[in-house]
Amino acid sequence: MVKVIAVANQKGGVAKTTTVHSLGVALAQKGKRVLVVDLDPQACLTFSLGFDPDDPGPSLHDVLVRRAMAADVRRPVPGVDGLSVIPATIDLAGAEVHLLGRTAREHVLARALEPIVDDYDVVMIDCPPSLGVLTINGLTAAEVVLVPLQCEALSHRGVGQLLETVEDVRQFANEKLSVLGVIPTMYDGRTTHARKVLGQVEESYGLRVFDPPVPKSVRFAEAPEVGRSILQHAPSSPGAVAYRALAVEVFDSLQAR
Repeated sequence: MVKVIAVANQKGGVAKTTTVHSLGVALAQKGKRVLVVDLDPQACLTFSLGFDPDDPGPSLHDVLVRRAMAADVRRPVPGVDGLSVIPATIDLAGAEVHLLGRTAREHVLARALEPIVDDYDVVMIDCPPSLGVLTINGLTAAEVVLVPLQCEALSHRGVGQLLETVEDVRQFANEKLSVLGVIPTMYDGRTTHARKVLGQVEESYGLRVFDPPVPKSVRFAEAPEVGRSILQHAPSSPGAVAYRALAVEVFDSLQAR
């Protein structure tokens, strides 16, 4: 079974971090052992999980610069049994510079995670909104890529660039990497444009589009302020219902590989 997922899209604001957080909580609530890795120097996932990114405690930066082991940096997420995080801080931006001078720099994260991967049923890597060395590390460490896609034209255009990067990583660093599919986010089914974008993604790139789409909701903006996911903050909201269904679809897809 495939275990390690890179959640990636170089366009910001497409609910990438929300997708990692929500799927992680949904899978943990179903009894799965889940690790989420915050690979973004903005540390939004770390903050959303209730941790202070300015906390001087050990983080992924320490792992990447070989000051700590991943097993010693991971932390259990309060209030969610079975969910752990390797947190990020702004120092991760410095780690990116450090990696540029390393031999086999694209494999650093994969090697760091290798000793602990078997502790979990699923590992999800929240990649930064760029195609730099940190994202390349995330893609090299992963077995599959999950692409959150805001249902608008500009997000659609970025999918092609991401797929080119995935192909480069497959050729030069991780031949097993493949795209699991697309998760439609911020979806407004009342608009013809949103439905058209989804159809174009399937037609142009031949990617699986997971169902159901995640609807727009102010609940997503409220949840990180209290360090919780939408599944905890508004468990009966349409967004929470969608992510629970998507968690089942994604996990079943991993088992089928």
